[in-house]
Amino acid sequence: MNRLFFLPGELYQNRKLIWNLAKNDFKTKYAGSYLGIAWAFVQPIVTVMVYWFVFGVVRKGSPKAVPFVLWLICGLVPWFYFQEALVQGTNSLIEYSYLVKKVVFKISILPIVKIVSGLFVHLFFVGFMLLLYCLYGYFPNLYTLQIIYYSFCVFCLSLAIAYTTCAVVVFFRDLTHIITIALQIGVWMTPIMWDFVDMGINPYSWVARVLKLNPMYYIVAGYRNALVDHQWFWEHPWQTVYFWAITIGLFLIGARLFKKLKVHFADVL
Repeated sequence: MNRLFFLPGELYQNRKLIWNLAKNDFKTKYAGSYLGIAWAFVQPIVTVMVYWFVFGVVRKGSPKAVPFVLWLICGLVPWFYFQEALVQGTNSLIEYSYLVKKVVFKISILPIVKIVSGLFVHLFFVGFMLLLYCLYGYFPNLYTLQIIYYSFCVFCLSLAIAYTTCAVVVFFRDLTHIITIALQIGVWMTPIMWDFVDMGINPYSWVARVLKLNPMYYIVAGYRNALVDHQWFWEHPWQTVYFWAITIGLFLIGARLFKKLKVHFADVL
């Protein structure tokens, strides 16, 4: 039980420090470049436009309830945040190695600093996504409020995984490349640019059931439920229970591993 609460306790006690470090991390990430923090927004926007052109113009899939670019961005916005949070959270101890070596510093806050830093860009893209919907004549309603819940889901899932990966990567640096490859595969294994109808897959077949085991499926589908299909998350109780069971399980594993290995971080780094 202590493993479940020691990390949340440390994070809550150091919440002001986390916030300040996250703001500083966001500001300094693009320091020295002419466009500065604008680069944080340029690359995802270009990616959205490329995917929209390829899958919405060149290769049209099945008709959607909304224009394809609106359907597409619902999947890309949470994926961008998950990808950035996981990569940055994984490398947090290495990047802040000078803090890890300080005896009195709570190194357990470093992964969440990176994930909160990525949250700033995510909030911008949520706003950009909602503005795009408004320009197409689809205005926010009560269902849209679920974006807050599903963003929290991405935050928790990223943090749960990052505590394991940031602890392991200190001793096994190749993990960074493995995660990069896994994310490249994951973006195609998650129904972001496609859906089961486009692929000719029965939504109730065993293939679909296996693909739905991916926790990011719950989040991507949730964004679309909030903005396109207008469904509440409690209308999918088993998927909700499964997602939180997986996330809490990953967090417990990460907390235990992090606590066990942290005494060796300073020596290795």
